[in-house]
Amino acid sequence: MTYQLHYWPGLQGRGEFIRLALEEAGADYVDVVRLPKEQGGGAGALMKAMADPDQPFPPFAPPFLKDGELIIFQTTNILAYLAPRLGLAPEGEQRRVFAAGLQLTIADAVVEAHDTHHPIAGGLYYEDQKAPAKARAADFIAHRLPKYLGFFERVIRRNPDGPGWAVGDGLTTVDLSLFQLVAGLTYAFPRGMAPFGNACPRLSRLCDAVKARPNIAAYLRSDRRIPFNETGIFRYYPELDQDGTWVVEEV
Repeated sequence: MTYQLHYWPGLQGRGEFIRLALEEAGADYVDVVRLPKEQGGGAGALMKAMADPDQPFPPFAPPFLKDGELIIFQTTNILAYLAPRLGLAPEGEQRRVFAAGLQLTIADAVVEAHDTHHPIAGGLYYEDQKAPAKARAADFIAHRLPKYLGFFERVIRRNPDGPGWAVGDGLTTVDLSLFQLVAGLTYAFPRGMAPFGNACPRLSRLCDAVKARPNIAAYLRSDRRIPFNETGIFRYYPELDQDGTWVVEEV
């Protein structure tokens, strides 16, 4: 049965973490808002699904995934549902629980990246909160980037199964999500992310390995991959970027 992904039109956002898993697995799915209206697509279809008064298990917000009659929402929850079905989950309870924790930590990093340009309220325009955004972004680059990326670097180094993946002995949704996180941060903060390759060589190699996978490489070249832009989570505002001088300590 075809998976139906519901997410806002015109941006990668949190939906992209799910698209990468579906694309890597070669899963049969549709991005509902990108379908023509006559085929049940468009933003109206998403809003209709959100407002369905007869739905006993309504999603809070996009992204949400429909698998037959089942509706799953929240990015990490969707990935936890998809991973074993797509062959992207590690083996064993300890590793699956650890993978869930890593996905939640990635979600935390995504929220903090978003809040660099919207530190006061998501309902305000960026232009209405530029001054606090500059302060928030400076702290994020100086302190939060090395904290998050340094943690993931240590995770890869300590992985008892290796080689080079975050958890288990092969590719999982965690690796795909780490690739997207790093790609988004690099787009938003090219100067701030300048130390990344030297500071996090294992995570850098993991991202390269994900990017080189045949299905992912084909997806990144296709028009299904929506470009980063200034309506998504990861936004490039030159005034928020600054030179990164952080290092990651081996622990």
